[in-house]
Amino acid sequence: MSVHELDLFLLVGSAVTLCAILAVRLTSVAGLPSLLVYLLMGVALGDAGFGIHFNDAELAHSLGFAALALILAEGGVTTSWRVLRPSMRLGMSLATIGVAVSVGVMAVGAHYLLGLPWELAVLLGAVTSPTDAAAVFSVLRVVPLPRRLTGALEAESGLNDAPTVVLVTLVSAGTVHDHAWWVVVLIIAGELVLGLVAGWLVGLAGAWILRRVSLPSSGLYSLSVLALCFLADAGASTLHGSGFAAIYVAALVLGNAELPHRQVTRGFAEGVAWLAQIGLFVMLGLLLSPATLEWSIVGKALVAGLLLTFVARPVAVLVAMVVQPLGVREGAFLSWAGLRGAVPVVLMTIPLADGVPGAVHLFDLVFVLVVVYTLITAPTLPLIARLLGLAQPHDPRAFELEVAVLERIAADLLQITITPRSRLHGVEVGELRLPRGASVSMVIREGESIAAEQRTVLKHGDDLLVVTPRPLREQTERRLRQVSRHGRLAGWVRSL
Repeated sequence: MSVHELDLFLLVGSAVTLCAILAVRLTSVAGLPSLLVYLLMGVALGDAGFGIHFNDAELAHSLGFAALALILAEGGVTTSWRVLRPSMRLGMSLATIGVAVSVGVMAVGAHYLLGLPWELAVLLGAVTSPTDAAAVFSVLRVVPLPRRLTGALEAESGLNDAPTVVLVTLVSAGTVHDHAWWVVVLIIAGELVLGLVAGWLVGLAGAWILRRVSLPSSGLYSLSVLALCFLADAGASTLHGSGFAAIYVAALVLGNAELPHRQVTRGFAEGVAWLAQIGLFVMLGLLLSPATLEWSIVGKALVAGLLLTFVARPVAVLVAMVVQPLGVREGAFLSWAGLRGAVPVVLMTIPLADGVPGAVHLFDLVFVLVVVYTLITAPTLPLIARLLGLAQPHDPRAFELEVAVLERIAADLLQITITPRSRLHGVEVGELRLPRGASVSMVIREGESIAAEQRTVLKHGDDLLVVTPRPLREQTERRLRQVSRHGRLAGWVRSL
């Protein structure tokens, strides 16, 4: 690449990135995963639009997997284990048993309804069964749901890529016919377990080391966490384990450990993941050539989407819930919330790179399926949650909270804004009864700083600066939320 070509690449790349960032606001208002806009941007830049030609399936496969690894790392770093733990059994079941059931249902349906050969039918089932981490993290975290549902869906999306990658690879390489079905199951299970163990060990070792070293810059801790996640990924893959499972578990362990500059690390991971999403989805859009799309492909994609949405996913959820039963309403929502996103398109780069006959035709089918059914499913999630009685209304009295890290004294500085309907209004600082060691250091009112005393009365619009030792942070936040919802007498009976 010459200097001129590099400049041109940077010009187009920076313009596309800025447009993609601005599109996040539009998609968040509409309740859509931003990936749809990025995919369409890629299509517009490709043969049908600006004429950028890109058809290197092997390069797309490598870059796609690298981007998915970054997205999974961000998902693990920013996920709370406290939220995830109660639903971990169900999430694991959805990622393994649920995926197996969904693959079977889709393969049979695709063979007999769409007339696909068994090899392509199994590939279609395998690539469309896992949910997409980027879509789940971007959509579900703004839908007010019970923790047991969000935890299950986040665990599923973080872990279900691992078994499907193995299955798609075996089918694409033509080696699945060389083994009995139970051998294939053992291979998949072995790679998944090895990946989980490798990720857990790397996460624990990495957290132990980072707690005991003193690096000169907060940015170095962020880079170290990301490097540890990729170490888990590459190490597990070298040992023939699941790299995706390893990177998610390592990131989950590191993200929930008491590490220096944890908030900075999470912000860095989110930024890198956004960049990976933008590059990944634009690249996948470039792979599609709308001129080659046939109406028969669109029709097959619609039929496959109906089969996936109304048959395969509900049956998979029903079977997976055996390990952790939920109510009918929760099961119905889990069935509808199986967001697919870009993972099916990324997985389709495996048979494309291996030159599987019919892979191009199947890629177009999967692309159309993802776009159409994401447009249908994602915006309706809040409505479905309300109709099923699962939506938890946003608490209008909850305060706004921001956190800064005071690393040298192992404490956190909480900035709390008292919203108009918060019952913190009228409460004296001494009546907050914060945990011993936590204290209100300052009240900022109408731009002026007020030294906080026990008799200082809080008002709507105030900003409080609360210093709390890190081990007491959750307890301090919980106490402040109690008073914000119930007033100065919150928890008084329990404290007697």
